[in-house]
Amino acid sequence: MKRVFITGGTGYMGRNLISTLMERGHQLRALVRPGSEGKLPPGCPLVFGDALDAPTYAPQVPPADTIIQLVGYPKPDPRKAAQFREVDLKSGLAAVVAAREARIEHLVYVSVAHPAPIMQAYIQPRVEVEEAIRASGLNATILRPWYVLGPGHRWPYALLPAYWLMALIPGRRETARRLGLVTLGQMVNALVAAVENPCHGVRVVEVSDIRQPHRWATPSDNPSGG
Repeated sequence: MKRVFITGGTGYMGRNLISTLMERGHQLRALVRPGSEGKLPPGCPLVFGDALDAPTYAPQVPPADTIIQLVGYPKPDPRKAAQFREVDLKSGLAAVVAAREARIEHLVYVSVAHPAPIMQAYIQPRVEVEEAIRASGLNATILRPWYVLGPGHRWPYALLPAYWLMALIPGRRETARRLGLVTLGQMVNALVAAVENPCHGVRVVEVSDIRQPHRWATPSDNPSGG
């Protein structure tokens, strides 16, 4: 059983993850803004605070042993560069600060697949958070999905033929694999595996491993470092 503190628990991915972790017997507490508590799954204890400002919630993180950072600006778009730096970057850096202050054993962070030929304004803040995680000395699992398919997030299915074609071209095969699509279910399973199998050092989980967490989610795994 893990004691998990989660930011972003009211979102697309967070609600499903909270329900799954609670069903598996883990103790959850979720950070929420006043007025958003109704978006949490029933029965999940909450903590009020601002995910962009570590001092508003860091003292309430203990006795958690794991922090999951899911906060991010919804529906990435190249025109949202300012929002990515205001929300994605600040919330990620705040989670690093909170994890260090609370002496957290394991930080789980959802980043994004990179390098990529597009969406640089979205990628760069998450790369900066990854750098902060490495510099912090924390034990951390960094998951790098590209796009997570699920309810209300299905339009990339139209891109599947393009992925199949790229996979046939040697010069583009690696890019097609790195920027592949994952489902919401696969993402939740990978996050659960990260929580239940913490690592020492920094472990990076790319798209292919998000799809098959059994390949890396063992207590004795060696962190790849990315």
